[in-house]
Amino acid sequence: MKASFWQDRCTFVTGGTGLLGGWLVRRLLEVGADIVCLIRDWVPQSELVSAQLVEQVKVVRGDICDQALLERIIGEYEIDTVFHLAAQTIVGIANRNPISTFETNIRGTWTLLEACRRSPKVRQIVTASSDKAYGDQERLPYNEDTPLQGRYPYDVSKSCADLLTQSYATTNELPVAITRCGNFYGGGDLNWNRLVPGTIRSVLRGQRPVIRSDGQFVRDYLYIEDAANASILLAEKLAHNKNLYGHAFNFSTETPMSVIELVKHILELMKTDLEPIILNEASNEIRCQYLNAERARKVLGWKPLFTLDEGLSRTIRWYEEFLARERKG
Repeated sequence: MKASFWQDRCTFVTGGTGLLGGWLVRRLLEVGADIVCLIRDWVPQSELVSAQLVEQVKVVRGDICDQALLERIIGEYEIDTVFHLAAQTIVGIANRNPISTFETNIRGTWTLLEACRRSPKVRQIVTASSDKAYGDQERLPYNEDTPLQGRYPYDVSKSCADLLTQSYATTNELPVAITRCGNFYGGGDLNWNRLVPGTIRSVLRGQRPVIRSDGQFVRDYLYIEDAANASILLAEKLAHNKNLYGHAFNFSTETPMSVIELVKHILELMKTDLEPIILNEASNEIRCQYLNAERARKVLGWKPLFTLDEGLSRTIRWYEEFLARERKG
C-alpha cells in the first residue's frame, strides 16, 4: 500500500459492516484515506462499529439499489475511488431467498456502476466478485479465462454481477476491475453458520463443531487481511494502467483444502480433542472450487502476506477476545 496515493483520497466503500468492509476500512484509514461508507443495517458487533472505525469515517445509511442515493453520495463527496463490496454473501440464504440475493448482488451492482458512469470524478472502481462466479467446472483450478457459469442462486448472482462489471468497462470505458477470491476467513465474521467462526465459537464454548456437509468439499481459504490488501493494491494499479479496465484477478494462496482438513487444523491450533459432528446436509453447493492466482502475481506483483497458520491463529485470538467481551457485556 502506498500511503502517498491514499492520503486524503475521497474513497467510497459499500458494505462497510461486512467482513471485508471492516478490514478494508481499517487499512484505508491507516494510509490516510477520506472514507464514506454506505451501510444498510446497523451491526453493532461488526468490526467497523465495535473497533470504533465508524467514528473515523462518514456514514450514509441506505440501500445499494437506491440509484439517486448513490449518485448523491458520489457527487456530493466528490468520490475518486470506489470499492463495491455490498452483497448478500451466504449461500444458504441465497438458496432460500433467491430474489433478495439477486436484488442486492445483481441490481445493486448495476446501480452502483451506473452511478459511477454518470460521475466525471470517479477514477478507480474495484468490485468484489467471487470464485463462485465460475460455477461448477471440470477443469481446476479456475483461471480468469474460465467461463462464468453459475447455476445455483448465489453463484448466478456473482456471475451476473461480474459480467455486468465487464460490460460497463467495455462499453463505457469505466475504470473498473474485479477481484475473485475464495472463502474469506478472519476476525469480524459474525455469520456463525460459516465454517471458521462457527468452529472456533463451538470450541471456545466446549461444544463439538458442526460440519453441514460430508466434510469433503474442497475450497480456497483466504485470510481477510490479505483480501483487503489485494483490493487496495488493485485500485492503486488501476490508477496507472488503463489496460486493467474490465479485467478480473483471482487472489488465492493456491493451497486448497477440504472442509474436514480445515476444521481439524483449527482444532489442532486450539489444542482440543473435540471431534466434529458431520451432518452431511449440504445441498446446491459445488464440491470442488479453487483458484489459480498467476495473473495477480505476475501483473500486480501480489502475494499473500499470511500463511494459513498465521491467519488462523490471528482469527482465533480475535474470537477469544470478542466472545470474552460478549460474556462480560
